[in-house]
Amino acid sequence: MTDTRGASADDEDASPADLPDFLAIQIPRWSATGQLSRTRRVVVLAVCCLALLMIGIDNTIVNVALPSIGTDLHASVSGLQWTVSAYTIVLAAFMLLAGSIGDRFGRRATFQAGLALFTLGSWLCSLATSLDWLIAFRVVQALGGSMLNPVAASIIAVTFSGKAERARAMGIWSGVFGLSMALGPVVGGFLTDTVGWRGVFWVNIPVGLAGVVLAAILIPESRVFHPRKLDPVGQALVIIVLGALTYAIIQGPSAGWTSPRIAGLLVLVVVALTTLVAYESRRAQPLIDPRFFRSAPFSGAVMVGIASYTALGGFLFLATLYLQDVQGLTPIQAGLRVLPTAGGMLICSPLAGRIMARAGPRIPLLLAGAGMTLGCAAVARSAGGPHAGYLALAYEVFGIGAGMANPVITTVAVSGMPLAQVGVATGISSACRQVGQALGVAVAGSILTGSLHADSMHGVTLAGFATATHGAWWLLSGCGYLVVILAFVTTSGWAARSAARAAQAFTT
Repeated sequence: MTDTRGASADDEDASPADLPDFLAIQIPRWSATGQLSRTRRVVVLAVCCLALLMIGIDNTIVNVALPSIGTDLHASVSGLQWTVSAYTIVLAAFMLLAGSIGDRFGRRATFQAGLALFTLGSWLCSLATSLDWLIAFRVVQALGGSMLNPVAASIIAVTFSGKAERARAMGIWSGVFGLSMALGPVVGGFLTDTVGWRGVFWVNIPVGLAGVVLAAILIPESRVFHPRKLDPVGQALVIIVLGALTYAIIQGPSAGWTSPRIAGLLVLVVVALTTLVAYESRRAQPLIDPRFFRSAPFSGAVMVGIASYTALGGFLFLATLYLQDVQGLTPIQAGLRVLPTAGGMLICSPLAGRIMARAGPRIPLLLAGAGMTLGCAAVARSAGGPHAGYLALAYEVFGIGAGMANPVITTVAVSGMPLAQVGVATGISSACRQVGQALGVAVAGSILTGSLHADSMHGVTLAGFATATHGAWWLLSGCGYLVVILAFVTTSGWAARSAARAAQAFTT
Protein backbone atom coordinates (compact mmCIF):
# COMPACT_ATOMS: atom_id res chain seq x y z
CA MET A 1 0.00 0.00 0.00
CA THR A 2 1.26 3.49 -0.75
CA ASP A 3 0.30 7.06 -0.13
CA THR A 4 -2.77 8.64 -1.72
CA ARG A 5 -1.36 9.86 -5.01
CA GLY A 6 -2.47 7.09 -7.28
CA ALA A 7 -0.92 4.39 -9.37
CA SER A 8 0.41 4.06 -12.85
CA ALA A 9 -0.48 1.11 -15.02
CA ASP A 10 2.80 1.36 -16.84
CA ASP A 11 4.62 0.47 -13.67
CA GLU A 12 2.97 -2.91 -13.58
CA ASP A 13 5.00 -3.72 -16.71
CA ALA A 14 8.30 -2.43 -15.40
CA SER A 15 11.17 -4.70 -16.33
CA PRO A 16 14.54 -5.22 -14.60
CA ALA A 17 16.25 -3.30 -17.39
CA ASP A 18 14.24 -0.22 -16.44
CA LEU A 19 15.46 -0.23 -12.86
CA PRO A 20 18.30 1.98 -11.64
CA ASP A 21 21.88 0.84 -11.19
CA PHE A 22 22.24 2.02 -7.61
CA LEU A 23 18.83 0.98 -6.27
CA ALA A 24 19.07 -0.63 -2.85
CA ILE A 25 15.37 -1.27 -2.14
CA GLN A 26 12.35 -2.84 -3.77
CA ILE A 27 10.64 -0.14 -5.81
CA PRO A 28 6.89 -0.07 -5.22
CA ARG A 29 5.12 -0.32 -8.55
CA TRP A 30 3.40 3.02 -8.50
CA SER A 31 4.21 6.64 -9.27
CA ALA A 32 3.87 9.11 -6.43
CA THR A 33 4.50 12.02 -8.78
CA GLY A 34 2.95 10.69 -11.96
CA GLN A 35 0.89 13.88 -12.51
CA LEU A 36 3.88 16.23 -12.62
CA SER A 37 4.48 18.19 -15.78
CA ARG A 38 7.26 17.07 -18.10
CA THR A 39 9.36 20.11 -17.18
CA ARG A 40 8.96 19.38 -13.48
CA ARG A 41 9.95 15.74 -13.99
CA VAL A 42 13.07 16.78 -15.89
CA VAL A 43 14.02 19.16 -13.10
CA VAL A 44 13.56 16.39 -10.50
CA LEU A 45 15.86 14.20 -12.59
CA ALA A 46 18.42 17.01 -12.78
CA VAL A 47 18.45 17.43 -8.99
CA CYS A 48 18.94 13.69 -8.48
CA CYS A 49 21.71 13.58 -11.09
CA LEU A 50 23.37 16.53 -9.38
CA ALA A 51 23.73 14.43 -6.24
CA LEU A 52 25.17 11.50 -8.20
CA LEU A 53 27.60 13.80 -9.98
CA MET A 54 28.81 15.17 -6.65
CA ILE A 55 29.27 11.69 -5.17
CA GLY A 56 31.01 10.36 -8.29
CA ILE A 57 33.39 13.28 -8.60
CA ASP A 58 34.23 13.06 -4.90
CA ASN A 59 35.32 9.45 -5.41
CA THR A 60 37.99 10.31 -8.00
CA ILE A 61 38.73 13.91 -7.07
CA VAL A 62 40.20 12.85 -3.72
CA ASN A 63 42.53 10.32 -5.36
CA VAL A 64 44.31 13.11 -7.26
CA ALA A 65 44.71 15.08 -4.02
CA LEU A 66 46.17 12.18 -2.01
CA PRO A 67 49.87 13.07 -2.45
CA SER A 68 49.20 16.68 -1.38
CA ILE A 69 47.18 15.45 1.61
CA GLY A 70 50.01 13.12 2.54
CA THR A 71 52.58 15.92 2.43
CA ASP A 72 50.47 18.46 4.33
CA LEU A 73 49.19 16.10 7.03
CA HIS A 74 52.36 13.96 7.18
CA ALA A 75 50.39 10.86 6.23
CA SER A 76 51.84 7.43 5.53
CA VAL A 77 50.75 5.21 2.65
CA SER A 78 48.42 3.31 4.99
CA GLY A 79 46.96 6.62 6.16
CA LEU A 80 46.20 7.58 2.57
CA GLN A 81 44.59 4.17 2.09
CA TRP A 82 42.22 4.91 4.97
CA THR A 83 41.34 8.28 3.47
CA VAL A 84 39.80 6.42 0.53
CA SER A 85 38.77 3.13 2.15
CA ALA A 86 36.94 4.63 5.15
CA TYR A 87 34.65 6.44 2.69
CA THR A 88 33.93 3.45 0.46
CA ILE A 89 33.45 0.98 3.34
CA VAL A 90 30.84 3.15 5.04
CA LEU A 91 29.17 3.83 1.69
CA ALA A 92 28.89 0.09 1.04
CA ALA A 93 27.82 -0.83 4.57
CA PHE A 94 24.93 1.64 4.79
CA MET A 95 23.70 1.69 1.18
CA LEU A 96 21.23 -1.14 1.76
CA LEU A 97 19.88 0.49 4.91
CA ALA A 98 19.35 3.88 3.26
CA GLY A 99 16.69 2.62 0.86
CA SER A 100 14.59 1.22 3.72
CA ILE A 101 14.93 4.51 5.62
CA GLY A 102 13.66 6.40 2.58
CA ASP A 103 10.65 4.11 2.32
CA ARG A 104 9.86 4.50 5.99
CA PHE A 105 10.46 8.22 6.61
CA GLY A 106 10.04 9.69 3.13
CA ARG A 107 12.37 9.72 0.15
CA ARG A 108 12.67 13.48 -0.18
CA ALA A 109 13.39 13.91 3.54
CA THR A 110 16.03 11.17 3.44
CA PHE A 111 17.54 12.65 0.26
CA GLN A 112 17.77 16.09 1.87
CA ALA A 113 19.27 14.62 5.04
CA GLY A 114 21.89 12.84 2.94
CA LEU A 115 22.76 16.03 1.06
CA ALA A 116 23.02 18.00 4.29
CA LEU A 117 25.20 15.38 5.98
CA PHE A 118 27.45 15.03 2.92
CA THR A 119 27.84 18.81 2.73
CA LEU A 120 28.63 19.02 6.44
CA GLY A 121 31.18 16.23 6.08
CA SER A 122 32.81 18.03 3.14
CA TRP A 123 33.09 21.24 5.14
CA LEU A 124 34.59 19.38 8.10
CA CYS A 125 37.07 17.60 5.81
CA SER A 126 38.26 20.97 4.53
CA LEU A 127 39.00 22.00 8.14
CA ALA A 128 40.84 18.81 9.14
CA THR A 129 44.12 19.49 10.94
CA SER A 130 45.29 15.88 11.09
CA LEU A 131 44.84 12.69 9.14
CA ASP A 132 42.77 11.12 11.91
CA TRP A 133 40.26 13.96 11.79
CA LEU A 134 40.17 13.81 7.98
CA ILE A 135 39.35 10.10 8.06
CA ALA A 136 36.65 10.67 10.70
CA PHE A 137 35.07 13.43 8.60
CA ARG A 138 35.24 11.21 5.49
CA VAL A 139 33.04 8.78 7.43
CA VAL A 140 30.53 11.60 7.95
CA GLN A 141 30.64 12.29 4.22
CA ALA A 142 30.03 8.64 3.42
CA LEU A 143 27.05 8.40 5.79
CA GLY A 144 25.44 11.23 3.84
CA GLY A 145 26.48 9.77 0.50
CA SER A 146 24.93 6.39 1.33
CA MET A 147 21.52 8.12 1.54
CA LEU A 148 21.81 9.74 -1.87
CA ASN A 149 22.26 7.14 -4.61
CA PRO A 150 19.63 4.53 -3.64
CA VAL A 151 17.06 7.11 -2.55
CA ALA A 152 17.60 9.35 -5.58
CA ALA A 153 17.19 6.30 -7.82
CA SER A 154 13.89 5.53 -6.11
CA ILE A 155 12.72 9.13 -6.61
CA ILE A 156 13.49 8.86 -10.33
CA ALA A 157 11.70 5.51 -10.57
CA VAL A 158 8.46 6.85 -9.09
CA THR A 159 8.68 10.18 -10.92
CA PHE A 160 8.96 8.63 -14.40
CA SER A 161 6.07 6.17 -14.52
CA GLY A 162 6.19 5.05 -18.17
CA LYS A 163 8.57 2.30 -19.27
CA ALA A 164 10.17 4.22 -22.14
CA GLU A 165 10.33 7.45 -20.16
CA ARG A 166 11.87 5.70 -17.18
CA ALA A 167 14.40 3.91 -19.38
CA ARG A 168 15.56 7.24 -20.84
CA ALA A 169 15.80 8.77 -17.37
CA MET A 170 17.85 5.85 -16.11
CA GLY A 171 20.10 6.10 -19.16
CA ILE A 172 20.84 9.72 -18.28
CA TRP A 173 21.35 8.70 -14.64
CA SER A 174 23.92 6.03 -15.61
CA GLY A 175 25.69 8.42 -18.00
CA VAL A 176 26.22 10.94 -15.22
CA PHE A 177 28.44 8.41 -13.42
CA GLY A 178 30.75 8.19 -16.44
CA LEU A 179 30.81 11.98 -16.65
CA SER A 180 31.79 12.21 -12.99
CA MET A 181 34.67 9.80 -13.60
CA ALA A 182 35.92 11.98 -16.44
CA LEU A 183 35.60 15.26 -14.53
CA GLY A 184 37.00 14.08 -11.19
CA PRO A 185 40.73 13.81 -12.01
CA VAL A 186 40.86 17.08 -13.95
CA VAL A 187 38.77 19.10 -11.48
CA GLY A 188 40.70 17.60 -8.57
CA GLY A 189 44.03 18.39 -10.18
CA PHE A 190 43.01 21.97 -10.96
CA LEU A 191 41.70 22.66 -7.45
CA THR A 192 44.69 21.04 -5.75
CA ASP A 193 47.10 23.04 -7.92
CA THR A 194 45.33 26.37 -7.43
CA VAL A 195 43.79 26.45 -3.94
CA GLY A 196 45.21 23.31 -2.33
CA TRP A 197 43.76 19.91 -1.44
CA ARG A 198 41.10 21.46 0.80
CA GLY A 199 39.52 22.86 -2.35
CA VAL A 200 38.38 19.39 -3.44
CA PHE A 201 36.04 19.43 -0.44
CA TRP A 202 35.01 23.09 -0.71
CA VAL A 203 33.53 22.46 -4.14
CA ASN A 204 30.88 20.17 -2.60
CA ILE A 205 29.52 22.80 -0.23
CA PRO A 206 27.64 25.14 -2.63
CA VAL A 207 26.45 22.18 -4.71
CA GLY A 208 25.14 20.37 -1.63
CA LEU A 209 23.38 23.42 -0.23
CA ALA A 210 21.77 24.14 -3.59
CA GLY A 211 20.61 20.51 -3.74
CA VAL A 212 18.94 20.72 -0.32
CA VAL A 213 17.00 23.85 -1.34
CA LEU A 214 16.03 22.55 -4.79
CA ALA A 215 14.87 19.23 -3.34
CA ALA A 216 12.62 21.05 -0.85
CA ILE A 217 11.06 23.14 -3.62
CA LEU A 218 10.86 20.71 -6.53
CA ILE A 219 10.71 17.09 -5.30
CA PRO A 220 7.35 15.89 -3.90
CA GLU A 221 7.50 13.61 -0.87
CA SER A 222 6.76 9.91 -1.30
CA ARG A 223 6.82 6.88 0.98
CA VAL A 224 5.17 3.50 1.43
CA PHE A 225 2.88 2.55 4.28
CA HIS A 226 4.44 -0.88 4.82
CA PRO A 227 8.20 -0.54 4.20
CA ARG A 228 10.70 -3.33 4.69
CA LYS A 229 11.62 -3.92 8.31
CA LEU A 230 14.98 -2.61 9.50
CA ASP A 231 17.63 -5.20 10.34
CA PRO A 232 20.01 -3.69 12.93
CA VAL A 233 21.72 -7.00 13.75
CA GLY A 234 22.42 -7.75 10.10
CA GLN A 235 23.60 -4.19 9.56
CA ALA A 236 26.01 -4.43 12.52
CA LEU A 237 27.43 -7.73 11.25
CA VAL A 238 28.02 -6.26 7.77
CA ILE A 239 29.92 -3.33 9.30
CA ILE A 240 32.06 -5.71 11.40
CA VAL A 241 32.94 -7.89 8.39
CA LEU A 242 33.87 -4.98 6.11
CA GLY A 243 35.68 -2.93 8.75
CA ALA A 244 37.71 -5.79 10.26
CA LEU A 245 38.71 -7.20 6.85
CA THR A 246 39.85 -3.85 5.48
CA TYR A 247 41.73 -2.95 8.66
CA ALA A 248 43.54 -6.29 8.62
CA ILE A 249 44.58 -5.88 4.96
CA ILE A 250 45.78 -2.29 5.38
CA GLN A 251 47.63 -2.77 8.69
CA GLY A 252 48.88 -6.31 7.99
CA PRO A 253 52.25 -5.33 6.44
CA SER A 254 53.21 -3.04 9.32
CA ALA A 255 51.74 -5.03 12.23
CA GLY A 256 52.69 -8.45 10.85
CA TRP A 257 50.26 -10.92 9.35
CA THR A 258 50.76 -13.36 12.24
CA SER A 259 50.45 -10.74 14.98
CA PRO A 260 47.64 -11.36 17.50
CA ARG A 261 45.81 -8.21 16.40
CA ILE A 262 45.69 -9.08 12.68
CA ALA A 263 45.04 -12.78 13.26
CA GLY A 264 42.26 -11.91 15.70
CA LEU A 265 40.64 -9.58 13.18
CA LEU A 266 40.70 -12.25 10.47
CA VAL A 267 39.09 -14.72 12.86
CA LEU A 268 36.48 -12.07 13.69
CA VAL A 269 35.70 -11.70 9.97
CA VAL A 270 35.06 -15.43 9.62
CA VAL A 271 32.91 -15.59 12.76
CA ALA A 272 30.88 -12.47 11.84
CA LEU A 273 30.35 -13.67 8.25
CA THR A 274 29.20 -17.11 9.41
CA THR A 275 26.85 -15.52 11.94
CA LEU A 276 25.49 -13.16 9.29
CA VAL A 277 24.60 -16.03 6.94
CA ALA A 278 22.94 -18.03 9.72
CA TYR A 279 21.02 -15.05 11.11
CA GLU A 280 19.83 -13.70 7.76
CA SER A 281 18.64 -17.17 6.71
CA ARG A 282 16.10 -17.11 9.55
CA ARG A 283 14.67 -13.61 8.99
CA ALA A 284 11.50 -12.98 7.00
CA GLN A 285 12.91 -9.72 5.58
CA PRO A 286 16.69 -9.97 5.82
CA LEU A 287 19.10 -7.19 4.93
CA ILE A 288 20.93 -9.65 2.65
CA ASP A 289 18.88 -12.69 1.65
CA PRO A 290 21.16 -15.77 1.27
CA ARG A 291 18.72 -17.19 -1.29
CA PHE A 292 20.02 -14.68 -3.83
CA PHE A 293 23.33 -16.53 -3.94
CA ARG A 294 21.66 -19.71 -5.21
CA SER A 295 21.52 -17.91 -8.56
CA ALA A 296 24.80 -18.31 -10.46
CA PRO A 297 24.23 -15.08 -12.45
CA PHE A 298 23.67 -13.14 -9.23
CA SER A 299 26.68 -14.66 -7.42
CA GLY A 300 28.77 -14.14 -10.55
CA ALA A 301 27.66 -10.52 -10.84
CA VAL A 302 28.66 -9.92 -7.23
CA MET A 303 32.09 -11.41 -7.95
CA VAL A 304 32.40 -9.35 -11.15
CA GLY A 305 31.51 -6.21 -9.19
CA ILE A 306 34.10 -6.95 -6.50
CA ALA A 307 36.81 -7.97 -8.99
CA SER A 308 36.33 -5.08 -11.42
CA TYR A 309 36.13 -2.43 -8.71
CA THR A 310 39.08 -3.96 -6.85
CA ALA A 311 41.02 -3.41 -10.07
CA LEU A 312 39.64 0.13 -10.47
CA GLY A 313 40.32 1.16 -6.85
CA GLY A 314 43.85 -0.24 -6.87
CA PHE A 315 44.55 1.23 -10.31
CA LEU A 316 43.58 4.78 -9.35
CA PHE A 317 45.46 4.58 -6.04
CA LEU A 318 48.74 3.35 -7.54
CA ALA A 319 48.55 5.59 -10.63
CA THR A 320 48.07 8.70 -8.49
CA LEU A 321 51.03 7.93 -6.23
CA TYR A 322 53.23 7.07 -9.21
CA LEU A 323 52.45 10.15 -11.28
CA GLN A 324 52.86 12.67 -8.45
CA ASP A 325 55.13 11.22 -5.77
CA VAL A 326 57.46 9.36 -8.13
CA GLN A 327 57.33 11.18 -11.47
CA GLY A 328 56.92 14.55 -9.77
CA LEU A 329 53.96 15.75 -11.83
CA THR A 330 51.65 18.44 -10.53
CA PRO A 331 48.10 17.41 -9.58
CA ILE A 332 46.60 18.90 -12.76
CA GLN A 333 49.20 17.12 -14.88
CA ALA A 334 48.46 13.85 -13.10
CA GLY A 335 44.72 14.39 -13.60
CA LEU A 336 45.23 14.85 -17.32
CA ARG A 337 47.40 11.72 -17.50
CA VAL A 338 44.59 9.66 -15.94
CA LEU A 339 41.99 11.20 -18.26
CA PRO A 340 42.29 8.39 -20.88
CA THR A 341 40.95 5.97 -18.26
CA ALA A 342 37.95 8.16 -17.48
CA GLY A 343 37.39 8.78 -21.20
CA GLY A 344 37.34 5.05 -21.90
CA MET A 345 34.76 4.55 -19.15
CA LEU A 346 32.63 7.44 -20.38
CA ILE A 347 32.51 6.12 -23.95
CA CYS A 348 32.23 2.40 -23.28
CA SER A 349 29.56 2.41 -20.56
CA PRO A 350 26.71 3.28 -22.97
CA LEU A 351 28.33 1.16 -25.69
CA ALA A 352 28.20 -1.87 -23.39
CA GLY A 353 24.47 -1.33 -22.95
CA ARG A 354 23.89 -1.35 -26.71
CA ILE A 355 25.97 -4.50 -27.21
CA MET A 356 24.15 -6.19 -24.34
CA ALA A 357 20.75 -5.34 -25.82
CA ARG A 358 21.70 -7.04 -29.10
CA ALA A 359 23.97 -9.91 -28.08
CA GLY A 360 23.57 -10.42 -24.35
CA PRO A 361 26.05 -9.73 -21.53
CA ARG A 362 28.80 -12.22 -22.44
CA ILE A 363 30.58 -10.06 -25.04
CA PRO A 364 30.69 -6.89 -22.87
CA LEU A 365 31.97 -8.95 -19.92
CA LEU A 366 34.68 -10.54 -22.07
CA LEU A 367 35.75 -7.12 -23.34
CA ALA A 368 35.68 -5.78 -19.78
CA GLY A 369 37.89 -8.54 -18.41
CA ALA A 370 40.27 -8.38 -21.36
CA GLY A 371 40.65 -4.60 -21.10
CA MET A 372 41.39 -4.61 -17.38
CA THR A 373 43.73 -7.59 -17.69
CA LEU A 374 45.74 -6.09 -20.54
CA GLY A 375 45.82 -2.58 -19.08
CA CYS A 376 47.19 -3.67 -15.71
CA ALA A 377 49.53 -6.24 -17.27
CA ALA A 378 50.98 -3.54 -19.55
CA VAL A 379 51.84 -1.39 -16.52
CA ALA A 380 53.23 -4.43 -14.65
CA ARG A 381 55.59 -5.27 -17.54
CA SER A 382 56.99 -1.75 -17.78
CA ALA A 383 60.26 -1.18 -15.95
CA GLY A 384 61.37 2.08 -14.34
CA GLY A 385 59.61 5.03 -15.95
CA PRO A 386 57.56 4.05 -19.02
CA HIS A 387 57.01 6.59 -21.79
CA ALA A 388 53.99 8.85 -21.36
CA GLY A 389 52.44 7.53 -24.57
CA TYR A 390 52.81 3.95 -23.37
CA LEU A 391 51.10 4.78 -20.09
CA ALA A 392 48.30 6.66 -21.85
CA LEU A 393 47.59 3.61 -24.01
CA ALA A 394 47.63 1.26 -21.00
CA TYR A 395 45.34 3.60 -19.07
CA GLU A 396 42.97 3.85 -22.04
CA VAL A 397 42.77 0.07 -22.43
CA PHE A 398 42.03 -0.29 -18.72
CA GLY A 399 39.32 2.41 -18.95
CA ILE A 400 37.66 0.58 -21.83
CA GLY A 401 37.51 -2.57 -19.73
CA ALA A 402 36.20 -0.81 -16.63
CA GLY A 403 33.57 1.01 -18.71
CA MET A 404 32.34 -2.22 -20.26
CA ALA A 405 31.92 -3.89 -16.87
CA ASN A 406 29.85 -1.28 -15.05
CA PRO A 407 26.46 -1.45 -16.86
CA VAL A 408 26.53 -5.24 -17.19
CA ILE A 409 26.87 -6.05 -13.48
CA THR A 410 23.31 -5.14 -12.54
CA THR A 411 21.74 -6.76 -15.61
CA VAL A 412 23.45 -10.07 -14.87
CA ALA A 413 22.59 -9.83 -11.16
CA VAL A 414 18.85 -9.55 -11.81
CA SER A 415 18.81 -12.18 -14.57
CA GLY A 416 15.82 -14.43 -13.90
CA MET A 417 14.94 -12.75 -10.60
CA PRO A 418 11.25 -12.09 -9.80
CA LEU A 419 10.34 -8.41 -10.15
CA ALA A 420 9.65 -8.06 -6.44
CA GLN A 421 13.29 -8.91 -5.64
CA VAL A 422 15.01 -6.87 -8.36
CA GLY A 423 15.54 -3.77 -6.21
CA VAL A 424 17.20 -5.67 -3.36
CA ALA A 425 19.36 -7.66 -5.80
CA THR A 426 20.63 -4.51 -7.50
CA GLY A 427 21.31 -2.93 -4.12
CA ILE A 428 23.52 -5.82 -3.05
CA SER A 429 25.42 -5.82 -6.34
CA SER A 430 25.94 -2.05 -6.09
CA ALA A 431 27.22 -2.30 -2.52
CA CYS A 432 29.69 -4.96 -3.64
CA ARG A 433 31.27 -2.45 -6.04
CA GLN A 434 32.08 -0.19 -3.11
CA VAL A 435 33.49 -3.18 -1.23
CA GLY A 436 35.68 -3.98 -4.22
CA GLN A 437 36.98 -0.42 -4.44
CA ALA A 438 37.89 -0.42 -0.74
CA LEU A 439 39.64 -3.78 -1.08
CA GLY A 440 41.54 -2.61 -4.18
CA VAL A 441 43.01 0.35 -2.32
CA ALA A 442 43.74 -1.78 0.75
CA VAL A 443 45.43 -4.63 -1.12
CA ALA A 444 47.42 -2.47 -3.56
CA GLY A 445 48.67 -0.22 -0.76
CA SER A 446 49.58 -3.19 1.42
CA ILE A 447 51.64 -4.81 -1.34
CA LEU A 448 53.37 -1.47 -1.95
CA THR A 449 54.31 -0.87 1.69
CA GLY A 450 55.28 -4.52 2.19
CA SER A 451 57.60 -4.44 -0.83
CA LEU A 452 59.15 -1.11 0.23
CA HIS A 453 59.47 -2.40 3.83
CA ALA A 454 58.30 1.07 4.81
CA ASP A 455 55.06 3.02 5.13
CA SER A 456 56.36 6.11 3.35
CA MET A 457 56.91 7.23 -0.24
CA HIS A 458 59.83 9.49 0.72
CA GLY A 459 62.83 8.97 -1.53
CA VAL A 460 61.26 6.23 -3.68
CA THR A 461 62.80 6.08 -7.18
CA LEU A 462 61.10 5.18 -10.45
CA ALA A 463 62.73 1.76 -10.52
CA GLY A 464 62.02 1.20 -6.83
CA PHE A 465 58.34 2.02 -7.23
CA ALA A 466 58.04 -0.22 -10.30
CA THR A 467 59.57 -3.12 -8.36
CA ALA A 468 57.44 -2.50 -5.27
CA THR A 469 54.18 -2.37 -7.25
CA HIS A 470 54.98 -5.21 -9.65
CA GLY A 471 52.99 -7.76 -7.64
CA ALA A 472 50.09 -5.37 -7.12
CA TRP A 473 49.69 -4.71 -10.85
CA TRP A 474 49.72 -8.43 -11.62
CA LEU A 475 47.12 -9.01 -8.90
CA LEU A 476 44.90 -6.32 -10.40
CA SER A 477 45.44 -7.90 -13.81
CA GLY A 478 44.29 -11.19 -12.29
CA CYS A 479 41.05 -9.49 -11.24
CA GLY A 480 40.41 -8.74 -14.91
CA TYR A 481 41.16 -12.34 -15.85
CA LEU A 482 38.64 -13.49 -13.25
CA VAL A 483 36.01 -11.35 -15.01
CA VAL A 484 36.81 -13.17 -18.27
CA ILE A 485 36.18 -16.53 -16.59
CA LEU A 486 32.97 -15.28 -14.99
CA ALA A 487 31.76 -14.04 -18.38
CA PHE A 488 31.43 -17.65 -19.51
CA VAL A 489 30.15 -19.03 -16.20
CA THR A 490 27.41 -16.46 -15.55
CA THR A 491 25.97 -16.57 -19.08
CA SER A 492 25.87 -20.37 -19.48
CA GLY A 493 22.78 -22.53 -19.65
CA TRP A 494 23.60 -23.95 -16.24
CA ALA A 495 23.63 -20.41 -14.80
CA ALA A 496 20.21 -19.66 -16.33
CA ARG A 497 18.76 -22.79 -14.77
CA SER A 498 20.19 -21.89 -11.36
CA ALA A 499 18.61 -18.43 -11.63
CA ALA A 500 15.23 -20.03 -12.38
CA ARG A 501 15.56 -22.26 -9.32
CA ALA A 502 16.54 -19.27 -7.17
CA ALA A 503 13.52 -17.30 -8.40
CA GLN A 504 11.25 -20.20 -7.56
CA ALA A 505 12.61 -20.23 -3.99
CA PHE A 506 11.06 -16.78 -3.46
CA THR A 507 7.59 -18.00 -4.43
CA THR A 508 7.50 -21.16 -2.32
